Amino acid sequence: MNKKSEKKFNFKKLIEHRLFLPIVCLVIVLLINVIKTPNFFEISIKNNVLYGYLVDILNRGSELVILAIGMTLVTAASGGQDISVGAVMAVAGAVCCEILSGGRVSTDTFQNPLIIGIFAALLASALCGAFNGFLVAKLNIQPMVATLILFTAGRGIAQLITKGQITYIRVESYKVMGGYIGPVPTPIFFAIAMVILASLVLKKTALGLYIESVGINGSASRLVGLNSTMIKFLTYVICGLLAGVAGIVNSSRIYSADANNIGLYMEMDAILSVALGGNLLGGGKFSLMGSVIGAYTIQALTTTLYAMNVSSDQLPVYKAVAVIIIVVIQSPVFKKYMSGLTSKKAVKEGGH
Repeated sequence: MNKKSEKKFNFKKLIEHRLFLPIVCLVIVLLINVIKTPNFFEISIKNNVLYGYLVDILNRGSELVILAIGMTLVTAASGGQDISVGAVMAVAGAVCCEILSGGRVSTDTFQNPLIIGIFAALLASALCGAFNGFLVAKLNIQPMVATLILFTAGRGIAQLITKGQITYIRVESYKVMGGYIGPVPTPIFFAIAMVILASLVLKKTALGLYIESVGINGSASRLVGLNSTMIKFLTYVICGLLAGVAGIVNSSRIYSADANNIGLYMEMDAILSVALGGNLLGGGKFSLMGSVIGAYTIQALTTTLYAMNVSSDQLPVYKAVAVIIIVVIQSPVFKKYMSGLTSKKAVKEGGH
């Protein structure tokens, strides 16, 4: 009896783990491809680089993973979302390419050092994050409203920086950031590096605990000595900085600054990644790995639909339906309902 009860307890504990449902959702999306796309899990090497749907998911999902990290911290601390990250990506790409090209439409050689272009792009994106953070943390403006400013104006700023043109950087050392290192896509390394860096900072310092504390109860946090304003502000700066990294990677992938398309609609996918990762959009406790899994689930869903020959025009419809199902499954109400059914079943079995 003790062994059976211990097994049941462990299984229940597994189900209640915050990463259980995100992982299950990702696995379900991947397993659908076993039926629909038999070669989905095949990985091959062509022209000395890795090819395959799984490689595409890891590669194309890299920028989304980087954005999801920042979105998770912002959501946890402020109980709101930064909808300007896609536009900030465009600003970062524009700043970087404009400096590297020296104002030219296209260049085959750097007009300024690469490190200066990258540093300027990250500084610009951090300033965008600081602007959002000031509005939210200091002026107490609702996050969705505050970040709507850069969501609307960000791409216009990027257009002003590039003078309304698409700036091309046709230099191999720039292309490699969105290309390949050996057979492996470089963006994957960027995503791994950002996840490791964020995890180390959150685990080795008290920042993660402070963010959760402020998100759960900002007033109580102030009473125990935490500067909730500064913590919220810092999360928006970090979010902007990560958006800048994603923007540079995305710009390198297309070796240009296209203000109209870099990061387009990615803010919505980043928010969905946080939600699919089992994080509460109202703030408080968060799971960084849950958001990472959520990001890859979104990308896997996108890749799956393309593999099933769904057109780009129809993609949002199928995507929305799938996301609704996944979010409903993870909702507290649905969990409570399923828990009630399980309890009733257990009572009936105990009665017999």
